[in-house]
Amino acid sequence: MTYRALDENTILDYVRGSDRLREHFSDLSALECEEVGDGNLNLVFIIRNRNDSSESLVVKQALPYLRVAGDSWPLTRERMRFEAQALMLYNELTPGLAPQVYLYDDEMSLVAMEHLSQHEVMRKPLVARKRFPRFADQISTFLANVLFKTSDLYLSGVDKKALQATYINPHLCKIQEDFVFTNPYMESPENNWNPEIDPEVQAVRSNTALKLAIAELKEKYMTQGQALIHSDLHTGSIMVNAEDTRVIDPEFSFFGPMGYDVGALLSNLVLNFGSHYAHTPDAAEREAYQSYLIDLMRDIWQQFEAKFERLWVENNCGEQVPNAYWRYPGGEEAFAAYRKRYLRQLLQDTAGLGACESLRRMMGIVSVWDISSIQDLKQRAVAERFVIRVSSRWIMERASFSSIEDMLAILREEATAVSA
Repeated sequence: MTYRALDENTILDYVRGSDRLREHFSDLSALECEEVGDGNLNLVFIIRNRNDSSESLVVKQALPYLRVAGDSWPLTRERMRFEAQALMLYNELTPGLAPQVYLYDDEMSLVAMEHLSQHEVMRKPLVARKRFPRFADQISTFLANVLFKTSDLYLSGVDKKALQATYINPHLCKIQEDFVFTNPYMESPENNWNPEIDPEVQAVRSNTALKLAIAELKEKYMTQGQALIHSDLHTGSIMVNAEDTRVIDPEFSFFGPMGYDVGALLSNLVLNFGSHYAHTPDAAEREAYQSYLIDLMRDIWQQFEAKFERLWVENNCGEQVPNAYWRYPGGEEAFAAYRKRYLRQLLQDTAGLGACESLRRMMGIVSVWDISSIQDLKQRAVAERFVIRVSSRWIMERASFSSIEDMLAILREEATAVSA
């Protein structure tokens, strides 16, 4: 089938004509469609049986350009292959923590998957101060399993490189390299920011020490293929309810530094933390929810760290540091010291790489709804200044971090400064 961009009418014909999709519906004549693609890249359709709400699925199709920028910004449709294969791998490595894939159509650049009708995208409920008691456990399980089991700590060198070769994703890597690590910190036509924080934006762009650090982090992102990373793991790429967590939208996936995924998640919780200076005017209510977010960040890191190390100890079958390497008097202690050193570096990467993600949201092409939904620009500036200070310090001070408490201490210090 020759590629064509689908719409709310033609997608129904596509579903009816697909043997693998039509089997999900008992009445093909009752199909209806809703286009919900409010993202930056793709078309997203929900297909339902209007007579039976339990019969539904999602179809996601890549457009041949960057949707947020329009057809003047061409973009390869191959990104849908990366998304489909990543979702299928997630379901192998972490069953139940990503939507099931029903169909991948390479010619049409689309993937059909499970409709998570009982879930919601995490970003808006966090603004509404909802709590998710199982989230830290589930997302840390996802991160530990995917990152460890696609790394040289678990895979043979041949298997790791063969898998890595299927995730060479230069076009979407280029977007992240530009929009996360470069363009926000210089003059670039697509940049956008709140005029109330213009002094802070200009200060970031002229801060030599900070820009040197960001350049180092960009090099790490571009050259360190530690594991398969989602590379866009923010709270808009996670769907949740009180019991369940699912990771979606991995079209940016490639082999990069592990800390980017963990950091992107934690930094988006920082963005949400800052947004409550406007979204939650009651000081006691705001403080209670911000305390919850701090606890959530701590739990995510500590559970991830413990699970990752346990997987490593129990499955040290990769070629990076095989068990035979440690078979000498004192080797067991040396292996424990190496793991500690490795995880400390991962924490520091989490802080620095994640902070680039939150910092760029203050002055780049795309903000986040937590912040952009604040209508009063002066109130919005309070949140943005807070994020700029925390992000800048995470980047600049990361080499001194030895535990998650070091990162959270900066968050508390800057929160105290806002309240003073």
